[in-house]
Amino acid sequence: MDKSQYIFGIRAVIEAIEAGRDIDKVLVRKDLGGDLGRELTARIKEYGIVSQKVPVEKLNRITMKNHQGVIALLSPVTYYRLETLVPELYDRGAVPFIVVLDGITDTRNFGAIARTCECAGVDAVVIGERGSVSVTADAVKTSAGALLHIPVCRERSIADAVRFLRESGIHVVGASEKTDTLYTEQDMTVPTAVVMGAEDVGLSDEVIRACDSLAAIPVIGHIESLNVSVAAAVMVYEGVRQRLAAGFAAGK
Repeated sequence: MDKSQYIFGIRAVIEAIEAGRDIDKVLVRKDLGGDLGRELTARIKEYGIVSQKVPVEKLNRITMKNHQGVIALLSPVTYYRLETLVPELYDRGAVPFIVVLDGITDTRNFGAIARTCECAGVDAVVIGERGSVSVTADAVKTSAGALLHIPVCRERSIADAVRFLRESGIHVVGASEKTDTLYTEQDMTVPTAVVMGAEDVGLSDEVIRACDSLAAIPVIGHIESLNVSVAAAVMVYEGVRQRLAAGFAAGK
């Protein structure tokens, strides 16, 4: 890992948090204690930073320097919040086109999806805080730099994010094989969010219940499903096709 991608040491990490550095997550040794440790925990909670308790061996694999049981992994981008971004989209006259990722964990798939979204004029990509990919240097590289050009919203709960989108007048379409409705039957000329599920299990039940509708991509061959990045591209470019046919560009 490039040394520019992390900060180590309890006091250094506290200062980075207070200075507003873009932190992807903080790795904390499982048995970390003491006054400084408690101060770090308080700052992590106060600033809403994602943290993970890990064995010291994981920290040592990142650096053998005196990390004091704490390493902060830095993000190459500043994350957005849906509650701020969506009103901004409406204010500038956009017809929102958003892609939500429910439990996607593979960095290569994330990068490929982000690249597709940027090329297609998607307004934002939404990921979860936990059990999900994040914007790392590897993800940026895999996306061919697309993640530096498209807003990424990091939300505590994908189901809650979906409900917020619906309450904001955005039609939420979940990509799922659990429906007979084809993706081409969805109207994506209205404000739309497309939700893609995890590589192995698809959309979670809670997210399925939160969606307005489900849409399936037909699979005719022997393999049961498409790679999620390919499926995302199919869904997104159906939105592009419809929006161009309606006389405006995707994301506008």
